[in-house]
Amino acid sequence: MMENIKLYDRVLLKDGNRASIVEIYEPDKYFIADIDTKDGTVTEDLRVEQIEKVLR
Repeated sequence: MMENIKLYDRVLLKDGNRASIVEIYEPDKYFIADIDTKDGTVTEDLRVEQIEKVLR
């Protein structure tokens, strides 16, 4: 089970990108994140199923 994800945590996504949690809509389930991609940073909805691990 994944540890508790907090506001501003850095996370590794299953697609290999890294992201920063910027809003928590539903704790441990649904977030808004700034995702670092090869084309820059995008802000998107993120579900806990897309997260590989918390980097902090």
